[in-house]
Amino acid sequence: MLRKFVLLFTAAACAFAMHSIELNVNERDVELQLQLDIGQFNDNVMTDSVLLGAHMLYGGEQHSDIDPDVMFGMSFLMQRAVDFTDDTLTLGMGLKLDYTSLDVPGSGKNDYLVLPIGIEADYRFPFDIPIPLHVGGMFYYAPHVLSFQDAENYMEYRGYFDIEIIQGGRVRLGYRKVDTDITHKDLNYNDSFYFGFKMAF
Repeated sequence: MLRKFVLLFTAAACAFAMHSIELNVNERDVELQLQLDIGQFNDNVMTDSVLLGAHMLYGGEQHSDIDPDVMFGMSFLMQRAVDFTDDTLTLGMGLKLDYTSLDVPGSGKNDYLVLPIGIEADYRFPFDIPIPLHVGGMFYYAPHVLSFQDAENYMEYRGYFDIEIIQGGRVRLGYRKVDTDITHKDLNYNDSFYFGFKMAF
C-alpha cells in the first residue's frame, strides 16, 4: 500500500513538472512532499513565491500514541526573501488541509480533518563556501474552529538543517512534532527525527 502511494506521488511530480520534491525517512516513518511553483506557469507571479503542494506522511506507531493511518494533505504557501538580509532569509505564510483516520482505543475510528494556518522560515548562512548551509523551520496550528469531523485541534512544528550539496539539491536533517487532538484526548501523531533530501526542478 505504501509503495503505491510513493509511486503515485512520484508520477505526479513527473506529470506536472513540480517545483520541488522532498523525501524524509527514518527507520519507522516516510514522508513525501511535492510543491508546484505557480510562477513557472504564470508570468504575473514571481517565481518561488507562490507554491501549491501535496504531501503524505506514513508514521510508525513507535513514534506515535496510536497506530496511525497515512496522513494526506494539500498546502498553499506565499513566501518572499527579506531584502535587508541580502536574500539569506526567506519568510512565508501558508495554510494546509490535512486528513487522516485515527483508530483510538476506547473511541474507535475518528475522521480527522483540519485546516491549519502557519508560518515558515529558511535562513542561508552568509558564508563564502562552495556548499551552502541552511537552517529553517515551520509552525502550523488549527484551533477548534478550523478543525472538522472528530478533530479538536492540530499543531505541527518542525526544524531542519540543510546542506546544499548541488545546486537545487539539499540533504536534510530534521525534527517534527505533529499533534492530532480529538475531543477529550490529546494525541501525538508523530514525534521523530528524520533524514531526507529536497530537490528543486
